[in-house]
Amino acid sequence: MKIAILDDYANVATSTADFSQIESAQVTVFNDTITDHDALVARLKPFDVICMMRERTPFPATLLNALPQLKLLVTSGPRNLSIDLAAAKANGVVVCGTQSRKTTTSELATLLILALSRNLIPEHASMQSVGWQSGLGRDLHGLSLGLIGLGKIGQQMATLGRVFGMRVGAWSPNLTAERCNEHDVTHHASLNELMAASDVVSVHMVLSDRTRHLVNAEAFAAMRERAIFVNTSRGALADEQALLQGLLQGRPWKAGLDVYSEEPLPKNSPLREQSLIDSGHLLLSPHLGYVTEQTWSVFYTQTVDAIVAWQQGSPIRELS
Repeated sequence: MKIAILDDYANVATSTADFSQIESAQVTVFNDTITDHDALVARLKPFDVICMMRERTPFPATLLNALPQLKLLVTSGPRNLSIDLAAAKANGVVVCGTQSRKTTTSELATLLILALSRNLIPEHASMQSVGWQSGLGRDLHGLSLGLIGLGKIGQQMATLGRVFGMRVGAWSPNLTAERCNEHDVTHHASLNELMAASDVVSVHMVLSDRTRHLVNAEAFAAMRERAIFVNTSRGALADEQALLQGLLQGRPWKAGLDVYSEEPLPKNSPLREQSLIDSGHLLLSPHLGYVTEQTWSVFYTQTVDAIVAWQQGSPIRELS
């Protein structure tokens, strides 16, 4: 049985789980991401089982229809909106998932907020170049944290914000004042109102056709002077061109991005604006929100479990 592990950028999949438990397994690990359809089909055609890492490689109907050998698709995480489940079923492909850890993204979002607020990266560079501090950071106590989305991660962010002494507000298209009251969060009637009321804005929404480019040029223009924008959710929730223009014009003042509309972020992406990075106004990280040792252990151990269960005729954690 031929098994492909996709998009293992750090080449750690087989060291975080024991794939030798799988009977007659021939495991191939791919460390890169292919976006060209024909090249992807050529790569994946020989495999009976494919192990996905979240949405790094989408599986639309066009791809599933082109892989007649494929019998099992295992995705990390309990859901994956980049898989066409109807097409998988039509092609006789079983789709299974794994559990996931729930705290990693809020930790990283808080790290980005702190690093930007305290000017950590430029001060690190200053230690290397001139030997000591070069400016002033800003503490979070007394500032306003605005959350775009108040789901599980948004709720964690609200808790963390209060730990630092921040006032917390939230908005999303379907968020109600009653739900905000349940979590001791101020409800804002519109996105622009949230942006105008917040010193720090953090995005925690699911990407869909309705939420694509939800944070647009108008929203950025509504931000406070010296406001920080952080996105650890999905890159396309924000209009990246509008964000870049906003940074150059001072709204937002600073931004921390862990997610991008195209991943891995191309080396020639306009977001790699060196002047913004060097000045500490733009902090980029390579989608680290869920990338931790503990999370990988859950993902790949349960991926192995799912393959073994499927081999034995009793698939677990099927997605439908």
